[in-house]
Amino acid sequence: MASKPIGGRDLTQGPIGKTLLAFAVPTLLSSILQSLNGSINSVWVGRLLGETALAATSNANMVMFLLTSFVFGIAMASSILIGQAFGRKDVDGARQVIGTATGAFVVLGFAVALLGWIFAPHILDLLGTPEGAAPLALEYLRVIFIAMPPALIMVSWMMALRGGGDALTPLWFMILAVVLDSGLNPFFILGIGPFPRMGMAGAATATVIANCISVAALLAYIYLRDLPLRLRARELRYLIPDRAILKTMIVKGFPMGLQMIVISVSGLALIGLVNREGVETTAAFGVAMQLWTYLQMPAMALGAAVSAMAAQNIGAGRWDRVGAITRSGVIFTLLITGGLVVLLAVADRPALALFLGGQSPALPIARHIQILATWSFLLMGVTMVLFGTVRANGSVIGPLIILAVGLVPIRLGFATGAYPWLGADALWLSFPVSSLANILMAIAFYNHGGWKKARMGAAPADPAECVEESLADGEAGGRLNPSG
Repeated sequence: MASKPIGGRDLTQGPIGKTLLAFAVPTLLSSILQSLNGSINSVWVGRLLGETALAATSNANMVMFLLTSFVFGIAMASSILIGQAFGRKDVDGARQVIGTATGAFVVLGFAVALLGWIFAPHILDLLGTPEGAAPLALEYLRVIFIAMPPALIMVSWMMALRGGGDALTPLWFMILAVVLDSGLNPFFILGIGPFPRMGMAGAATATVIANCISVAALLAYIYLRDLPLRLRARELRYLIPDRAILKTMIVKGFPMGLQMIVISVSGLALIGLVNREGVETTAAFGVAMQLWTYLQMPAMALGAAVSAMAAQNIGAGRWDRVGAITRSGVIFTLLITGGLVVLLAVADRPALALFLGGQSPALPIARHIQILATWSFLLMGVTMVLFGTVRANGSVIGPLIILAVGLVPIRLGFATGAYPWLGADALWLSFPVSSLANILMAIAFYNHGGWKKARMGAAPADPAECVEESLADGEAGGRLNPSG
């Protein structure tokens, strides 16, 4: 039975540029809110409990990042499956995917919570958590593990909604989660009013409560509005994971999660090289990374929007629109990210002084880092858009290999190999060098990588669609022109 996509937004129809922006902006705001939530919670912990407690949360959050990286990849795979199903007007197929994802994440969430509680001390030992921070980290980590079941369900449904064309609903419930989490932190940490004084565990308890309330409210909203992805009556059997769908989600999702690990490992290795330059340089680089976090968010949001739109259009066999979506994503990324790069170049001193102070000796170092490295995020943004398109058809190994090559042997190789004759500048120039290598490989893969023949694997192949894919390489709309 055909049905309109969630929220009434059919990503296979209408003007591409306007639709892409309308989808990307709520996704961008969600990313900003997530970052702000982490920053606000860190402020609460640092101000109310001290530096040792803040170090403890950093160690615990590293564990959660590794776990959620793989979960994010699987959720992204389910989002692509749902997008392709909606493109085919196969609402029942989309419900099978969200049923499998929900059932799997419920089981996984409770398993992680139980095993995490039991093995939390051993995990912190493996990380080499400082002895002074270990007790607080254990207290925090065990409670955070309890938040995993609602958190995984929340992630799966938000990604599913975006796959169906609705980026606004996830934004509203992300706002709810952030307001609850950030707002409840001081009450549970200090025991204000009727709330118990829980110290370090209170920060994690606020997250648990925020996740539970938000996911309950989200599911209630979905059923009250009777959105297409809700499961009723006989459809509830879809909560028993379908083996074929689950296999596809894992096989396609694992490489996407692994990409986040590769990025993190490369970043940690580079920080190790930066630390050799002294405290002032390390502080300058840390502040630069704070600004870069927000600088790359528009490209990340546009990449996600391109992936969602491309998935629906691939499902509908609209390959002419897939190429146009990619080009629009590239243009918007260059315009928005380019504007931010120029703004930061003009106002870098006051922006950096917010973190360092106007008289800090690290300030000129940070400004020098910005001049050498910040423009490379233009190249990175285009790469993310291209990857968003190819992932929409289930091609995930190519982007993983490209990122791994660009971030490990090329970036780290240049940083270490050029250091004897460039000094610390080799570290900063490694960003544009690796970004240039990544974008060249991404363009080559987009044009010649055969990603149009890839398949997510959960849906039967339509012979007509196979013909469409085989001809897509010869269509002007299905090819990116690097020269613009």
